[in-house]
Amino acid sequence: MKRVLLIKTSSMGDVIHTLPALTDAAQAVPGIRFDWVVEAAFADIAARHPAVGKVIPCELRRWRKHPLKARASGEWQAFREQVSAPGYDAVIDAQGLLKSAFVTRLAKPPRYGLDRASARESLSALALDHPLAVARGQHAVTRTRQLFAQALGYALPPDTPPDYGLPRPAPPRPLAQPAELVFCHGTTWPTKHYPQAYWRELAALACNAGHRVYLPWGNEAEQQRAQRIAHGMPQCEVLPPMTLAALTDAFLRWDGFIAVDTGLAHLAAAAGMTGVGLYGPTDPALTGVLGPRAHSLSAQFPCAPCVQERCTYRGESGQGVEPPCFSNLPPERVWEALLSSRAEMGPAV
Repeated sequence: MKRVLLIKTSSMGDVIHTLPALTDAAQAVPGIRFDWVVEAAFADIAARHPAVGKVIPCELRRWRKHPLKARASGEWQAFREQVSAPGYDAVIDAQGLLKSAFVTRLAKPPRYGLDRASARESLSALALDHPLAVARGQHAVTRTRQLFAQALGYALPPDTPPDYGLPRPAPPRPLAQPAELVFCHGTTWPTKHYPQAYWRELAALACNAGHRVYLPWGNEAEQQRAQRIAHGMPQCEVLPPMTLAALTDAFLRWDGFIAVDTGLAHLAAAAGMTGVGLYGPTDPALTGVLGPRAHSLSAQFPCAPCVQERCTYRGESGQGVEPPCFSNLPPERVWEALLSSRAEMGPAV
């Protein structure tokens, strides 16, 4: 197989988790090229992998909200013609959702993807010619690598770390010397937010050690939080508005990160930075940061991981910290984990 159509539209983390499978395929099948159907917001990330020949951007969310406008503008027709173009040796739905199955069905066979027992939405398997079994309970990166190996007919080398195919201009500097760090503090669920006071303590630890800290943001609330974290610390910089492409370039230059459960955490890990992801209500064993120098810290708390957007804990173990599960991950512990060799340990600690 030389030409493959890949369907993996979103989210940022899901897109990044797919990159190591492309690296595997490129090493196992010389000359293979992928055309990738992905949400336009993440097209730059997809295009950076050397095995990607063409990115086919889509805007399924917007098209679903305004279907008549999408048809009248010609966007939908142009997208459909690209996806249904002949000449692909295989089509891989690497997402296993109904929305990805809808796109997969537009493409010409043979179509591969997760079977009913393996996909997040079992009905997505109905769009496939070759549904494949991939065991649940594994990290998303591992599952995607296994799916590609089955679909494209090669043996996955055992115990090989993921290679995201995002080259850095230089290796990250050791954190024993002054370095550039990024704190990815913005996320979605209230329960995923690391306490602002803890971020302030981490920023102080970093600045006192001679590091420079950068704080990205994506909306007004995140910008205001970044300003509060950085207040009074000249070495702590709130970034200006940045495109994802510009931020990715910066991540590939910076040295270390601390992040909550957010897409930027996975980008930081894929960029090869030394760092830790902080997980309270969610389970890092399945979707934690996974990179050559990154690992996850999981809150060992009575109700964690609860996988709840709203905290319902009513016990006394939280010590006044909100969300209470992060009381188990105080700044001193996080900072020690960042500096220690435990960053070599893998997806979850």
